[in-house]
Amino acid sequence: MNSRPNFLHSTTRAGGKIMRVFLVGAAAAFAAGAARAGNLPALPEYQPKQKVAGVLRSWGSQHMARVMKCWQEGFRKYQPDVTFSDNLKGSATGMLGLEEMVADMALMGRQIVPYDTYGIWRRSHLLPVEIMVATGSYDLPQKSHALTVFVHRDNPLARLTLQQLDGIFGAQRTGGWQNMEWKPEVARSTQGDIRTWGQLGLTGGWADQPIHPYGPPSLFPGGMSFFQLKVMGGADTWAEDLREYADRREMMEVLSRDRYGIAYTGMCYKTSAVKALALAEKPEGPYIAPTKETVAARTYPLTRSVYIYFAPDLPSGEPADPKVDPKLREFLSYILSRQGQEDVIRSGDYLPLPPAVSECERQKLD
Repeated sequence: MNSRPNFLHSTTRAGGKIMRVFLVGAAAAFAAGAARAGNLPALPEYQPKQKVAGVLRSWGSQHMARVMKCWQEGFRKYQPDVTFSDNLKGSATGMLGLEEMVADMALMGRQIVPYDTYGIWRRSHLLPVEIMVATGSYDLPQKSHALTVFVHRDNPLARLTLQQLDGIFGAQRTGGWQNMEWKPEVARSTQGDIRTWGQLGLTGGWADQPIHPYGPPSLFPGGMSFFQLKVMGGADTWAEDLREYADRREMMEVLSRDRYGIAYTGMCYKTSAVKALALAEKPEGPYIAPTKETVAARTYPLTRSVYIYFAPDLPSGEPADPKVDPKLREFLSYILSRQGQEDVIRSGDYLPLPPAVSECERQKLD
């Protein structure tokens, strides 16, 4: 649901008078039914393994504040002796809280990159533990929305592979960073560049026209975007004529006037003069269009996620068997349960995890 009214009402006429009936109960029942939709019943119920107490401290993304509040309220119904202290100023602060040992968990609207891991790695030679807690939104700004590839509506192109996207937006490289590892196997030469529409199979007047790629600017030194990781193998070499726009709306207005342009951003910035392309991981397909259903099912290739990270070392900084603190384990187990994923829907910001994905994340807590 894109909007959730505070109340619904209908009007009925009885005895010549207008009676306004507020359907608060009906609205609540509808919301509860929506939360139980899809595959959520296949998720396990949260069953506390032990009673826990104490304070759980979180740093990180302010955009996750609403879903975090829903998780906290739901969790305290089962674990009333746990309280929370939140310092949510932005994803960039989350790992600092773990590094300085003033946070038990970092809420992140993106995956961490090598730069984020240095502090924890330096003190313990252990990497932060990553728990995927929800699927990113379909079309909500600042809610880790899926990335959509747009072209002008006059463009006859209908679909692309991720390799073709790399050819359009990327350039020659010797490798790419993935987690803490340099991957030379993602190297490629200029032969992989795609610079004209004819290289994508378009004919006639389109064939010799140059492709005009548009995208957001690079994040920061040491940073890396989801697009780089998913499409370019973690490389930081871009097409030489990439046109960068910090303002996504301005970028899409420019694309709306450029028949030979292509851009990636969120569906929330779509205009009537552009169209979205279906994408595939491999040339043989399947080619998946970006819809709320394909993003929720995580079949759309550029679906994003949100995460909670924790540091797997002792408070003293000494290396330890990477096990999660009992109260944090209980909280994360709740988040990955049916109740926790219903809270995701209730918050209205993100999409729940499919059962198979949730199961993989729960195994990290064992």
